Amino acid sequence: MGYVAIRGGAQAIREAASALEFLRTRGGGDPIGLPQIEHQLGALHSRVLSEGGLYDVELASLAIKQAAGDPLEAAYLMRAWRSTRPRLDIPASANTRSMRILRRISAAFKDIPGGQILGPTRDYSLRLFRFELMDEDPKLFREIAARLAPKSGPRDGAGPDTFPKVLESLRSAGLLPPRNLAAADAPFDITREPLTLPAPRSAALAAMSRAETGSLLALAYSNMRGYGDIHPTVAELRVGYLPVRIPHPVTGRLVEAGEALITECEVVAMYERDAREETPRFTLGYGACFGHNEVKAISMAILDRALQNGAKYGAANPSEDQEFVLLHIDGIESMGFCTHYKMPHYVTFASDIDRLRATQERQKARQHAKS
Repeated sequence: MGYVAIRGGAQAIREAASALEFLRTRGGGDPIGLPQIEHQLGALHSRVLSEGGLYDVELASLAIKQAAGDPLEAAYLMRAWRSTRPRLDIPASANTRSMRILRRISAAFKDIPGGQILGPTRDYSLRLFRFELMDEDPKLFREIAARLAPKSGPRDGAGPDTFPKVLESLRSAGLLPPRNLAAADAPFDITREPLTLPAPRSAALAAMSRAETGSLLALAYSNMRGYGDIHPTVAELRVGYLPVRIPHPVTGRLVEAGEALITECEVVAMYERDAREETPRFTLGYGACFGHNEVKAISMAILDRALQNGAKYGAANPSEDQEFVLLHIDGIESMGFCTHYKMPHYVTFASDIDRLRATQERQKARQHAKS
């Protein structure tokens, strides 16, 4: 064993915690509230919901506050909390067609059933500093919220909350393979079963849904740049609230227990011929995660398609290799292995020093013998 226990450091550890608390409070002013974190740091909040693998809006805000904004540390807090909670029930499979839509776009078609809904997005804004945010007027802040609230809330009869899927029109036109629900994987629970390789697609999707966003993006980007062959078109990107239904404990009927904000992406990739039939059809990639995180959902969909190619034709690139992808995208695991190097390695390093000195002595002896 290359690690050693440290004794007598309890006081130092307490002082380290106090120093961290000082860094959090030294700026003065009022402590940031959990609702402010949820709404004003929405992108960070969504990342923690997703990477933590637990949909609890209030706890995600608390995790961000406690972790001082570190998304990996905050996600770690969420995972640790989830591991202590009893599992009361398993929700029914959800059809994302029933999402209460906030944003819905397609890069494949200009006109889609129900129309494109831009919703809340930074896609069309200039990346210029808004210096007025440095000293916001609280009164004006509240006035803006009150003025825009009707536009950001439910449409109150102005239009439907749910919309048909773009893929349905492609499938009805024979451009996509027909649904084969009987052949679908049974859902794999990566929180209760060890991830073994080769993993079923449901396990891969589950692992990617709570993976670290940057890791997914890096691997998907490698595929886009040429270390792979996935150059997809986004058939539909959705952001909205998905109803969560569970069986009623008495009647057994499905009842809506709540809803979760999710981002879903379905991409269409190069067509191929199915071995079971002669008709070539487009291939698909899928991504979905908690919160509003479009980069993660798109990256996930690209990697889903890449992993399917790798499973079918053999992995020619890292992004197509299931082991390489699934074992390197989890932020909690990778952070844990990285930070473990901060632990005392006194014994192993002392051994390294001994070996180096012995090697140097042997080299000196050989040089002396030659001379």
